[in-house]
Amino acid sequence: MKRRQMGNISNASKTEDWENGSVDVPSLPVAVLEEIFQNLPAEQVVCVCRLVCREWRDVVDCACLWKERCRREGLRPSDPVKTPSDWRLFYILCKKRRNLLKNPKAEDGFARWELIENGGDKWKIEGVSVEHPDGTVNKHFATSYFSCMKRQVVDLQAEGYSPAFMDEFQPDILISDWYAPRWDCGCEYEISVQLLSAGKKVLKSFSPDKVNFEQWNDQKWNQVTHVFRSYGRGVRYVGFIHGGKDTQFWAGWYGIRVTNSSVEICPAGETKERVQPEVLHGSPENPIRKSPRHFPDLNNGKAGR
Repeated sequence: MKRRQMGNISNASKTEDWENGSVDVPSLPVAVLEEIFQNLPAEQVVCVCRLVCREWRDVVDCACLWKERCRREGLRPSDPVKTPSDWRLFYILCKKRRNLLKNPKAEDGFARWELIENGGDKWKIEGVSVEHPDGTVNKHFATSYFSCMKRQVVDLQAEGYSPAFMDEFQPDILISDWYAPRWDCGCEYEISVQLLSAGKKVLKSFSPDKVNFEQWNDQKWNQVTHVFRSYGRGVRYVGFIHGGKDTQFWAGWYGIRVTNSSVEICPAGETKERVQPEVLHGSPENPIRKSPRHFPDLNNGKAGR
C-alpha cells in the first residue's frame, strides 16, 4: 500500500481523513500491540488508543488484555471461582478503589464533616479507649446526651467517577461504619446513607433501625455495612449521616462513639455486606433496635433532578 504523504496536508484534510479511516496506521502484530498497551496508563489506552482504528479498538476491548494486566499488577478476585464478567471494568474499579470519605478517623478534628446536630455538650474527639480491629484507628468521634449527628457528602464526579460512567455501569457502592458504646452508660446509634441526584434529591437510601445499648455492656466495636447495587441512573452524590446520643442524659460524652467510616466504589463481587441480626429484646449482649428517623433531601425539600 502506498503511504500518504502527510507533510503538506491541511488540518482540515487530516481531520477528514482520520474520520474516514483513510489515515495509515502502522500494522503491528497483536502481541506487540498488547505489550505496548500493557505499559501505557489505562486511561490513555481506553480514551486514546482505542479510538485510533478498528484493530486497536478490538485489542483494547479484548478481555485477555485486561486479565493479563490484572495478573501483572496483582489484582485478583476475592473469590477465584467467580471470575469477573468484565475484566476491564474490574481492573479500573480496583485501581480507583479507595475510601471516598475524608477524615474518617478524626485525625483532622472535624474537618470535612458538617455537624448537623450538636446537642448536649456537643461532639468531642477522643482517643480510643478500647482497641479497634483496625490498628491504625487511634481516635473516635464521641456523642453527648442530646442528639449529635454529622454528615459528609461525596461528589462522585469530583472523585473521578463521571456521570456517564455511573449511569452506564452502576458499580457497587459499599458503605461501612464502626460504632461502640461506653460500658457504663446506655446509648443510641443511627446511620443513614443516601444516593443523591445532581439536585441532591434522594434516589436510594439505607436507613436501618436505630441501635440502643443498655448500661453495663461489653463496649466492643461493631461494624455495619451495606452495598447499593443496580440503583439506576442519575446518582451523582453520596450523603453519609451518622451519630447518636447517650440515653441517660449524663453531662459529658457518654454517648455512642463512631470512627473509620467509609464509602467505596467496588467491582461486583468484591463487596462483603455485614448485616446486623434482628434483635427483639435489649441486653448488654443484644442491643435494642428502634425505627430510623427520616432525613430530608439536602436541597431542603426543593425539587432536584
